[in-house]
Amino acid sequence: MAEYICLLNQDAIIIKTPKKSPLLLRMIVLVFAMVCGVYICSICLKQISVQTKIKYQTIQVIESPCLDNGNRLLENPSGHYPIPKTFNRGECADNPVRFFVILSMQRSGSGWFESLLNSHINVSSNGEIFARWYRRQNVSSIVQTMDKVYNLDWLSSASKNQCSAAVGFKWMLNQGLMENHKEIVEYFNRRGVSAIFLFRRNLLRRMVSDLANSYDRYAKLLNGTHKAHVHSTEEAEKLSTYKPTINSTSLVAYLEKMELTAATALSYFNTTRHMILYYEDVIKNRTKLKDVQEFLRLPVMELRSHQVKIHKGSISDHIKNWDDVNRTLKGTEYERFLHSDY
Repeated sequence: MAEYICLLNQDAIIIKTPKKSPLLLRMIVLVFAMVCGVYICSICLKQISVQTKIKYQTIQVIESPCLDNGNRLLENPSGHYPIPKTFNRGECADNPVRFFVILSMQRSGSGWFESLLNSHINVSSNGEIFARWYRRQNVSSIVQTMDKVYNLDWLSSASKNQCSAAVGFKWMLNQGLMENHKEIVEYFNRRGVSAIFLFRRNLLRRMVSDLANSYDRYAKLLNGTHKAHVHSTEEAEKLSTYKPTINSTSLVAYLEKMELTAATALSYFNTTRHMILYYEDVIKNRTKLKDVQEFLRLPVMELRSHQVKIHKGSISDHIKNWDDVNRTLKGTEYERFLHSDY
């Protein structure tokens, strides 16, 4: 492009470069906007695909052999032979022990399910150990806690000590599990930990249970004490008298978030040896408990729990602003939550 030369005097020459064309700047801005748009769309598509994964999940029980350094492990992984520091296993020292963990969300039936497992003479499931924040404050504390459990040195009322054939615990998704999933997946695969995912299909009922439980933490309806789980019909009826008011404005967004959380957890742990259970299926079909015992390579027994369900019957009986909730979910993909009755 030619340059313009201006002569001001005989001794001064000023060379002016023509202004840059705005077309080039516009092209740069356009390309930048397109790149950003493609990136944002790819993130959204990933979230949609993950959410769809659980919405259309048709198989309730899935077992996937874990991967170890990229190699598929045997379908029947061998048990472990822990040497506890706190006691001697005695004659049971030669009996193999399976490691497991129950991965779930609060008020999804995990307490009831764990009590069923603990009714097995050879199962020790040690509760919600990562409810205490200091046990999950970093990866080191998480690993140290799991090592203690799987070495049979975690003593609780559920511990079968010497003759445990399977040992594990409950872990809620919001207790450091998702944030540290990479290290935890590596630990599960390295130590041979089998994961049992327990979800609740009807997320509206889960929400009712969660709100009622949160209310009772302060109200303490049972003679001034708070109980997350009850063992008598009278106690269950007392707790069910409270009917929460649900924010219908944010209800759909809440249900979507819960679905996405569960789907994300499945995607994080899909390389571990795992199975998926739904609370409703275990209630309606007790053969699912047989599937769990076979998954853990346990002798099959009849499992029992003394826990009593709190919110029975139609869900409309347990929501104060039922009409608002009904109108909000009518015509949506979550309308099915309005009709389940168990």
